[in-house]
Amino acid sequence: MNVIKTEIPDVLIFEPKVFGDDRGFFMESFNQKEFEEAVGRKVDFVQDNHSKSTKGVLRGLHYQLPPFAQAKLVRCIVGEVLDVAVDIRKGSASFGKWVGVNLSAENKRQLWIPEGFAHGFLVLSETAEFVYKTTNYYSQTHDRGIVWDDDKLKIDWQLKCTPILSEKDKNAKHLTSAEIFNAI
Repeated sequence: MNVIKTEIPDVLIFEPKVFGDDRGFFMESFNQKEFEEAVGRKVDFVQDNHSKSTKGVLRGLHYQLPPFAQAKLVRCIVGEVLDVAVDIRKGSASFGKWVGVNLSAENKRQLWIPEGFAHGFLVLSETAEFVYKTTNYYSQTHDRGIVWDDDKLKIDWQLKCTPILSEKDKNAKHLTSAEIFNAI
C-alpha cells in the first residue's frame, strides 16, 4: 500500500498495489495494521456505507459533531468522483483549507478523512458507486453540513454544469455560521 500525503497532513491518500492479468485483478483494499501505522493511531471502524449517484450529483459537505464525530475511509468502486475534505477544526493550522482528490474505480485510491473535517464529493462519471467506512455510527442529531459553494472555502469543484443537490445540502450553513469543532 502506497501512502500519499496531501497538503493537509492529516488527510492521506491510500493507493493499493494491484495485481492484474488477463483474468482481471486482485488487490488488498484494507489492512488494519498497515492503515494504523500510516495514520499513527488505533482506528476502529463501526459502519460501512454505500451510495450510488448519477453524473453531476454533489453530496456534502457533511460531518458529525462530537460525541458522534466520524472519521472516514472513502473510495469509489464504480465510476469517478472528485472527493473533498475541508478542515473545520478551530485552531488548526489548516482551518478552512480543503483537499480535493479524484477517486475512481480505475485508480482504486482511497482517502482518509479524520474527525474534524467536512466531506463531500461530486460525481464526474455517468454513475458512481461510493463506499466508506466510518469510526462512529450515524446520528441525525449530530449531523451537520456546510454549503458546497461557501465563498470562504473557494472549493474548485471543476463544475461543468449546475450540481444536483439534496434539499439538505441546498440549505446547509456557511462556515462562518456553522457549528464546528473546537480548538484542537
